[in-house]
Amino acid sequence: MATIKNKIHPEVRIGHVHLTVSNLSRSLKFYRDLLGFEITSTYENSAVFLSAGGYHQHIALNTWQGKEATPPPPGHTGLYHFAILFPDRKELARMLKRLYEINYSIEGASDNGVSESVYVTDPDGNVVELYSDRSLDQWPIDEEGHLQITTKPLDILSLLSEIDNDG
Repeated sequence: MATIKNKIHPEVRIGHVHLTVSNLSRSLKFYRDLLGFEITSTYENSAVFLSAGGYHQHIALNTWQGKEATPPPPGHTGLYHFAILFPDRKELARMLKRLYEINYSIEGASDNGVSESVYVTDPDGNVVELYSDRSLDQWPIDEEGHLQITTKPLDILSLLSEIDNDG
């Protein structure tokens, strides 16, 4: 691997994602009502800002490109997916259970070695990865110290067993 001359500070984090949507009400049903984010503010009737835990915004939704705008066709550049990190495996399991209970379509589920992920699509076709990280001491690292990220099927029953005792 090449050495990076101007490394970014190691504590930098990606703060939020801002999405163009075609219908705010429909998107709120997904991000607020299904995933559980809370509205922190709105901008007229064209944008809504949502967060978890009182942060100013994790997800912003807007219709500035026009209501009922169409998503880009497959095969074009753009957002591949964005990810929502859950604090632990149990919270990811609770979300997975919620998705199953309402029969929400799950696009995929994988074990990446460093994390476990469930993939869903929002009403505008954006893929959303719902995931929880394993602890650093469980990450697969080779002899040279490089991460060995894989894509294996997620053991859904093992994940759901996290909530067997508390429903």
